[in-house]
Amino acid sequence: MAKQVQMKKTLGLTGVTMNAMALIAPGAFLWLTFQMQAAQTVAGRSTAMDMFPGLALALVLALLTAISYAKLATLYPEAGTGSSYYFAEQAFMSTEKLSVFSRVYKFVVGWFSHLYYWVYPGLMAGMFAVLIGYIAGQFGIALSIPVQMLIAVALAAATGFIAFHGVTGSTAFSIIVNVIQMVTIIFISVLAIAYRAANPQHVVFVHKTMLDIIVPHSFSGMLFQSTISILVLVGFESATALAAESKSVKCVSRGTVLSLLLQGLVFYFLEYIATNGWINTSYTVNGKHGYAAAAVSSAPIGDMMQNLGDTLLHGSGFTCMILVAISVAIAVVGSTLSCMNTGVRVTYAMAKDDEMPTVLNALHGKYATPYNAVRSITVVSAAVGALSVINITALTAVTLISNIGTFLLYGMTNLIALVAQARRPKRNPLTAVVVPVLGMLANAGMLVAVVVMGILSGGSTKVSAVLAIGASLAWLAVGTVYFRVHSRKAGKDILVDKNAASAQ
Repeated sequence: MAKQVQMKKTLGLTGVTMNAMALIAPGAFLWLTFQMQAAQTVAGRSTAMDMFPGLALALVLALLTAISYAKLATLYPEAGTGSSYYFAEQAFMSTEKLSVFSRVYKFVVGWFSHLYYWVYPGLMAGMFAVLIGYIAGQFGIALSIPVQMLIAVALAAATGFIAFHGVTGSTAFSIIVNVIQMVTIIFISVLAIAYRAANPQHVVFVHKTMLDIIVPHSFSGMLFQSTISILVLVGFESATALAAESKSVKCVSRGTVLSLLLQGLVFYFLEYIATNGWINTSYTVNGKHGYAAAAVSSAPIGDMMQNLGDTLLHGSGFTCMILVAISVAIAVVGSTLSCMNTGVRVTYAMAKDDEMPTVLNALHGKYATPYNAVRSITVVSAAVGALSVINITALTAVTLISNIGTFLLYGMTNLIALVAQARRPKRNPLTAVVVPVLGMLANAGMLVAVVVMGILSGGSTKVSAVLAIGASLAWLAVGTVYFRVHSRKAGKDILVDKNAASAQ
C-alpha cells in the first residue's frame, strides 16, 4: 500500500504570522481604498475627516473576532486545515441541545467561507490588473479591457503555481512581500510627516493639528468610515487554517492576533496618520481641493507621492510614485497568494470530511498540497478576476460578494466561540461571552451596513449591491441542493445526535 501523504509541520510563529500579514496587506490597501474613504458621505456630508477614527474603531471590532479565532484554535488544536469549519462541529457537539445541528452548521460555515476565500483572490487579481493599467497609463500606454483581463488571468495562474508548490515557498514569498510593504510604508510615512513638519510649500493643512487626525469629529462619520476600514483588516483568521502545518498550536493562536496587531495597530495606524496629515487645501484635482480632490482622483496616494518626491527629493516625484505603485502591486500578489492558500485548505478539510467532492482532498506526493483544490481555485480566481475588470459595476459587485462572505464567516465564528465556551469550567466571562457576543453584533452590523449603503447609494453601486446579494443567495441555493442530494446519496443524516456523530 502506498504511503499516505500528509501535510508537513514546518511553520513556526514567524511563518504563520507572515502568511496572515500578507493577506491583510496594508501596503496595498492604503492605495486601493483611500479614494473610496475620501469620497464617502453621510446625508451629503463628507466623513473623510474621520478616516483614522474609523480605522481605530474597525481595529477594535476586528480584534473581537481575532480573539475568538485565537481562543478556538487553543480549544481545538487538532483542527488541522479546517479552521471555523472544524470549530463549528466540535463546538456544537459539545452542547447537548445543539449537537443535532452540528453537521448542518459546520457545512453552512464551510460553504459560505468560499464566498470569501474563493472570490477574494479573483478580486485581487482584478485589482492587480487595474493597477497595472494605471502604471502603464503613466507612461502613455493604454491597456484595453481584454489585455487587463489577460493580466488578471496571468496573476491567478502565477499565484496558483506558487500555492501548488507548497506552504514553505509561499511563506518565503510572503516574508519578502511583507518586508517590501514595511519598507514602503515607513518610506511614505516619513516623507509625509517630514512634509507636514517642514511645510516647504506653505500650504494649509486640512487637519490643523496631528491630534485632529486622531480625534473623532462625528459618531456617524466614524461609524461609516469603519465600514470601509474593516475591509482592509480582514485576513488574520487565515493563520488558523495553517494548524496542520504549524509546529505548535500556540503559533496559530498567537499568530492570529499578532498579525492583526502588527498590520493594524502599527503599520495601518502609521500610514493613515501620515497620509491624512499631508492632505492640504493646495492639493487640487479637477477644481476640487483637499479630501474632495482625493475623492475624485484615480490614485490619491500616487498624487501624494509625486508631490512629496518633487518637493523633498529633488524632483523625483514620478519615480517615487511608480516605485510605490509597483510595491502595491507586489503586496496585492502576496494578499492573493495568502488567501488562496487559506481557501484551498478549508476546501481540502471539507472534501476530506466528504462534505465536498472528495477529488478535492488529494494531496500532491511531493509538495503535500491539495493540488486539485489549488487548480480549481486558480480557475475560479482567473474567471472572477477577468470579469471584475470589465467595468466598475462588476468590480464593486465582486467586492461586495467577498465582503458578504467575510462578515458571514466572522459572525458565525463568533457564535461558535460563544457555544464552545458555554459550559467550560473556569471560563473567562470576557473572552467567553462579551467578546463573541460583541463580535457577532459587530459583524452583523457591518454586513447590513455594507449592503444597505450599497443599495442606498443608487446608480451603478446599487446595481452592484443587487448583483452581490443575488450571487450570495444563488450560492446558498446551490449549497442547499448539494447538501441534501449528497446527504441522500451518501446515506448521511442531516440532523444527527451526539452518539451518532461519534460513531461515524
